[in-house]
Amino acid sequence: MKEYRVYMLENLLARRYIGLSEDVNIRLADHNSGKSKYTSKHGPWRIIWTSKPMSLSDARKLENLLKKQKGGNGLKPLLDQHSGS
Repeated sequence: MKEYRVYMLENLLARRYIGLSEDVNIRLADHNSGKSKYTSKHGPWRIIWTSKPMSLSDARKLENLLKKQKGGNGLKPLLDQHSGS
């Protein structure tokens, strides 16, 4: 079974991006090389958080939950709970 990780990127202006991938390092390279339309205009990006490995279904649920937090007070407890790094 494939394993996925949810990740959070940050740029030099402290803008954040949340996504999911089987390989976060390859995905980071995609973001920084312009392969991802949204993030290509706002880089360079660095990884600031990754989740522990999980199924695609669980990763999508976590990604959506994190995005709904909009950086609010609920974000840090969720990151701590699901941290893989």
